[in-house]
Amino acid sequence: MYDVIIIGAGIIGTSIGRELSRYKVKVLILEKNMDVSMGATKANSAIVHGGYAEKSTTLKGRLCYEGRLQFKKLNEELNFGFEERGSLVITKEDDKEPLERLMENGIKNGLSDLSIIGPDETRKIEPILTHDVKWALYCKGAGICSPYEMAIAMAENAIKNGATLELEKEVIDVKRVENGFRVITNVGEYYGKYVVNAAGLYSDKISKMVGIDDFEILPRSGEYILFTRGTGEPINTVVFQLPTKLGKGVLVASTYYGNLLIGPDANDNTDKEDTSTHLERIAKIYNQTKALYNKIDPRQFIRSFTGIRARSSTDDFIIEETRVKGFINVAGIQSPGLTSSPAIAKMVIGILADGGLKLEINPNFDPYRKPIITKKPLRPIKEIKDLIELPLGSKGRIVCRCEQVLEEEIVDALHREIKVKTVDGVKRRTRATMGWCQGEFCKPRVIEIMEREYGEKIDPSYDIEHSGVNRVQKSELLDYLKSLKE
Repeated sequence: MYDVIIIGAGIIGTSIGRELSRYKVKVLILEKNMDVSMGATKANSAIVHGGYAEKSTTLKGRLCYEGRLQFKKLNEELNFGFEERGSLVITKEDDKEPLERLMENGIKNGLSDLSIIGPDETRKIEPILTHDVKWALYCKGAGICSPYEMAIAMAENAIKNGATLELEKEVIDVKRVENGFRVITNVGEYYGKYVVNAAGLYSDKISKMVGIDDFEILPRSGEYILFTRGTGEPINTVVFQLPTKLGKGVLVASTYYGNLLIGPDANDNTDKEDTSTHLERIAKIYNQTKALYNKIDPRQFIRSFTGIRARSSTDDFIIEETRVKGFINVAGIQSPGLTSSPAIAKMVIGILADGGLKLEINPNFDPYRKPIITKKPLRPIKEIKDLIELPLGSKGRIVCRCEQVLEEEIVDALHREIKVKTVDGVKRRTRATMGWCQGEFCKPRVIEIMEREYGEKIDPSYDIEHSGVNRVQKSELLDYLKSLKE
């Protein structure tokens, strides 16, 4: 019997698992997909939010800043990619009262790094913005990270410290039994003294399995446009427009690796499984952003994608032991869930301790995890041509020419704590296939390495391009934008 069974291996489930691995506790993480970080964790804004936007009376408001403060140390330990860049909430109106309200709320949440600045100071920080910005709320400590790398790092470190991860195990029922729970999956069953429900979009479904039906998950989709590496380098901060009741609005940011990212929009008429993108929505995001940053080149578009947020009917995080003793819901974790995740994990540990779980320090706990890749500038293709053409197995061989990923980096990713079963899994760990050509050149080369290392065939049709999900392509967007001008 396990002490704790965690359902879901997104950033919340993996963070809780890693935090529990600090103690002499037998932990199991169950995930229905072929890899960790396959839900909202791999498709979001990747922003480490300041903590000023959520009301201080909510769990979201109380946990966001607390979580943000832990990112620097976590990145030093786990090497997933985090940078403190600051954020701006801008307005083109003379009225700065909305920004003052945000600032006041942030102060209530504990922030001490907020200021309202005028147009001259705003343009010193962010000279790329259009010149009719009147006021901005500046938060010095906000930042960006690589969220799927963070979840992978959390999971790897949790396993290293004694936790167990079971992939492709979909929970189909949870039964209360003597001294705990029987968790039934599509492949076998498991017993645990405590169950932590971190199932994201399906956390309401899991909760109903034990008779707790006091909330619903109401999915909200947000679509994004990602541009080629280097396009984000002119952006110094994360730039928001004033938030609305649907969210923080369309943002402009550079990813951790220097790709321009714009979006998301918000749509509540959403199927939990539909991560397609839509031409009119993508074009609207593009045009809204052009009003803010007019140097966007649509020809540098490489990908559109959709993230689906697990918004709860309570419109707040739900983190509590339920009336079914030992069953803990961690549900409704929408934005700023990524930022709050370290604080959420600590809160859940406290709930488990209050519920009777004995927490004895694991003397062998090792908080450190080596990076698979590190951010480095890309070299001109003419300088790396010989390395690209090296035969399979050669030291220093470059497999992905766009992102300049080495064969040894892919081999490292394949032989860590989690078996990588798809090219998409390699992509999230190494950035191979994530560049300008989106894998046209390197995907067969990645599969070749996977098949050599694992001694088994790899199905290339599993990955997203062949999954039936429709994604807006660059040619479609260019043609549509052109038609709008005619």
